[in-house]
Amino acid sequence: MRQKRALHRAPEVCYTACVRDRVVIASLIILAATLLAGAASQPPQDVQIQEEPRPSFDEWLAGVRAEALQRGIRAEVLDEALANLQAPVPVVIERDRSQAELVQPLETYLSRRLTPSVMNTAREMFARHKELLDKISERYGVTPAMLVAVWGAESNFGRFSGTYQTVPALTTLAYDPRRSTLFRKELFDALEILNRGDVDLARMRGSWAGAMGQPQFMPSSFLQYAEDFDGDGLRDIWESPADVFASIANYLKGYGWNGSQRWGREVKVTTEVAARIAADVAQRTGTCRATREMNGPLPLEEWQRLGVRTLEGAALPKADFQASLVSGSTRHFLV
Repeated sequence: MRQKRALHRAPEVCYTACVRDRVVIASLIILAATLLAGAASQPPQDVQIQEEPRPSFDEWLAGVRAEALQRGIRAEVLDEALANLQAPVPVVIERDRSQAELVQPLETYLSRRLTPSVMNTAREMFARHKELLDKISERYGVTPAMLVAVWGAESNFGRFSGTYQTVPALTTLAYDPRRSTLFRKELFDALEILNRGDVDLARMRGSWAGAMGQPQFMPSSFLQYAEDFDGDGLRDIWESPADVFASIANYLKGYGWNGSQRWGREVKVTTEVAARIAADVAQRTGTCRATREMNGPLPLEEWQRLGVRTLEGAALPKADFQASLVSGSTRHFLV
């Protein structure tokens, strides 16, 4: 999962059905825009390459086991998790090498991602889990609509959270030289999760890159943000709706989510204004393509001065916030 920026004041809590639907849909729209460069859960692109000769896989794995023991991982946990690992998993390497930045126009991506079926499912899940979502929202300060939006984007509302066994996938990527430092740390974190007993080895599954469960947390995020909201003693992001929603909320809260602000808004940017922004406002920097293609951030009053307006053509709200502009060819969002 990625950090979400908040903007403007949140809508009132007592939504009408129409307004509530708009909030769910709007949350999904901006989340999908943020996901244009890849799933929120995917790890950063560390391109470190080790030049020195590598040990054999068996020798390397013996070193991992020795270090894990030093870190306090129990021997029986390591016996189960590492015993049947005989070689890197070829399909994981193939998936890692075949990653390509998406080049679909924003409008195309949104139309394919946010189908009528997705919208209907979002409304249905919002209603089904409303009581639980309200409790979690009250504790963590994250709106129910945003929790459903993140859940929907990351795992299709819990219906698909990945089938790859996490430890073999992370072991493969940790042994591979391309991003070994990053994934070696995630491997030890995955072993620590098993050591703590939150999930057994057979159920620890997720994406080929090690993102786990319905929120698609990397192991490091799990250790820091996963929650046991249902009180059963386990932080179960694979099957417990309460733990899934609370973990998403805790993640967003941990990254500075402000419940008194909203995610952003779609705005009107004319051709003339777009040209002015391209000439005068620098794009952001970072490892994520979605971030690099944003302009700003700037205070709202500066976007107003540049000519950005609400979709209805009205002035932007007067508020002391900064926002970045996400643009396609015809649609634009301040986030």
